[in-house]
Amino acid sequence: MSDRVPVLVNRSGGTASSKGDKLGPELEAAFAQAGVAIDLQLVEGDELEAALSKVADRPLVVVGGGDGTLGHMAGILADKGSTLGILPLGTRNHLARELGVPLDIPGAAALIASGATRKIDLARVNGHAFVNNASIGLYPQLVREREQHDAPKWLAALPSAIAALRRVKHHRLHLAMPGAPSDIVTPMLFVGNNRYTLAAGQLGTREALDGGVLSVFAVASRRRWALVGFAIRTLFGRADRDKDFAAIGAAPAFDVSGRSDDIDIALDGEVMRLDMPLRFECQAGALTVVAPPG
Repeated sequence: MSDRVPVLVNRSGGTASSKGDKLGPELEAAFAQAGVAIDLQLVEGDELEAALSKVADRPLVVVGGGDGTLGHMAGILADKGSTLGILPLGTRNHLARELGVPLDIPGAAALIASGATRKIDLARVNGHAFVNNASIGLYPQLVREREQHDAPKWLAALPSAIAALRRVKHHRLHLAMPGAPSDIVTPMLFVGNNRYTLAAGQLGTREALDGGVLSVFAVASRRRWALVGFAIRTLFGRADRDKDFAAIGAAPAFDVSGRSDDIDIALDGEVMRLDMPLRFECQAGALTVVAPPG
């Protein structure tokens, strides 16, 4: 089995869960068609890290899941110097889209078989990796509230937003950025791995994945109920640049401090609680991924 490529799939997320028992045979068939022998493991999300620890030193590890899964696994693989192959089996698959990874399983398997790779930046906060973005404030609260509803994400959006807004607070934060330290009051701080283009009507894509910087945006301070529209737009990835955000700047690394000892933070949509202050860093070219040339 040592010559087989390990393929670890979060069976409980996004597209993977919707395929049910068909997922395993579909993956086996796609890689067989691509001429790649694999060691397939379909595991629950909380079992992925343990599964990865057994194969992380392999030259190539394929991970199937959404952006939150990929971000966490990417940090481990980057530390090992291993290459990440992506099976976009999440809900939105932002990283796969921006890398040009095919969103269908046969196409992704064929790309992995091609061996094409590139190096991209990996972001971290207090050592925890993320590939797309991180946020503190309203969005992590929205995610926690939505997880309490046993309903599809779109159906849970409004009650989640209302519940989160009952508890939302404006965070007083100090950002220690090179040349531009600032004090802000905001219901949400957004940190992007590289520069985000906030296209009108949606939280946009990035200008590059290897620019070596983090971009920082703060949500405009406003009355509690005026945030309802923003909350709904955010849950569906349709935040508006002009109405919702104020650009703070960009830097390869910076610190965020506040009045709390710890704080909820969403990394690629997955929420955890971290001690303050927060140290954000962009590790230039730290992650090797299977992808078409940039």
